[in-house]
Amino acid sequence: METPGLVVHGEAAPFSTALRSLVNNPLYSDVRFVVGQERQEVFAHRCLLACRCNFFQRLLGSEPGPGVPSPVVLSTVPAEAFLAVLEFLYTNSAKLHRHSVSISFPPPLIGSVHILPHTPASLESNMHRYRQKYGYLSQLCLQFVMKVLDVELVCEALQIAVSFGLGPLQDRCVAFIEAHSQETLRTRGFLELSAPALLLLLRSDKLCVDEAELVLAARSWARVGAAVLERPVAEVAAPVVRELRLALLAPAELSALEEQNRREPLIPVEQIVEAWKCHALRRGDAARGAPCRRRRGTLPREHHRFLDLPFK
Repeated sequence: METPGLVVHGEAAPFSTALRSLVNNPLYSDVRFVVGQERQEVFAHRCLLACRCNFFQRLLGSEPGPGVPSPVVLSTVPAEAFLAVLEFLYTNSAKLHRHSVSISFPPPLIGSVHILPHTPASLESNMHRYRQKYGYLSQLCLQFVMKVLDVELVCEALQIAVSFGLGPLQDRCVAFIEAHSQETLRTRGFLELSAPALLLLLRSDKLCVDEAELVLAARSWARVGAAVLERPVAEVAAPVVRELRLALLAPAELSALEEQNRREPLIPVEQIVEAWKCHALRRGDAARGAPCRRRRGTLPREHHRFLDLPFK
C-alpha cells in the first residue's frame, strides 16, 4: 500500500504579500476596469478573479477578442471600495474602514456585501442568486459596519440594508436610531433616506423623539426629495406621512400644523381631521392603532390621559 504524501505548508505571509503586489498592477494584467465617477483605471487578472468569485467568472467568462480588450466600466462603484474587494480576492484579507465598506449615497455600496451591487442592467439577473449567498468578506463587512455605527453613518447603512434586504444590519441600524433619534434626524443621511427606509423608522414605537420634531424632520426630508425629484412636497411625502401620529400633538400644535399645511401642503387633510377627532372625542380609538400610540420619546401633553393606547 502506497504511503500517502505529506502536505507541506509554506509561510502564508510571503504568499499573501506577493499576491497583494499584483492588486491594481498592470504587470501581466489582462483585464481593466474603469471605476467610479472619477473613472479611475484599475488593472486586474482574469484567472484570479474568475477562480475566486462567481460573479467575475460570469462577467469575464468569454474569451477576449483580438487586440486590446475594452475596459469593464463600473461607473457607480467607488474606486476605493472596489480596490478593497480586489485586495480580498487576491489575498483573502483586506483592511476595512468606513469609506471602503460603506460609501456614497446614491448609490450605496457596502464593501463586497453583494460584490458590486450596482452593475449594468444586463448583469443584474446573473447576480441575483449570488447576492443571496453572503460570502466571508460579506460577513466581515456586515460585522464591521455594525461595530462602527455612529450617528453620521447609520442612515447610510440603513439605506443599504433596506435596498438589499440585509436583515441583521437593518435591525441593528433601526435599534441604533431608536436610541439616538434626535441626533440622527439632524444628519444629511436622514434627509437622503428613501421612502421605504424612512417608513421603517416612522413605524417604530421606540423612537426617542417627540412627534412635533418628527413632523418637522419629515417636512425637511420631503423638501429635499422634492427639490431633487422636481416633484411637489406633498407627492414626495405621501408614502410616509400616514405614519405621523398627529393625535399626539396638543390642540395648539395641531392648529399651527394645519395652518402651515395650508401654505405648504404636506399631510392629507383627512389625516389632520382624524387627529382632531381624537381631540373632540377625547378618545384614542377614534382612529384606531398607531395614530394615537405614544412613542418612547413622546413628551407628555394634557390630552394624552384620554388616549386609550399608551406606549408599549
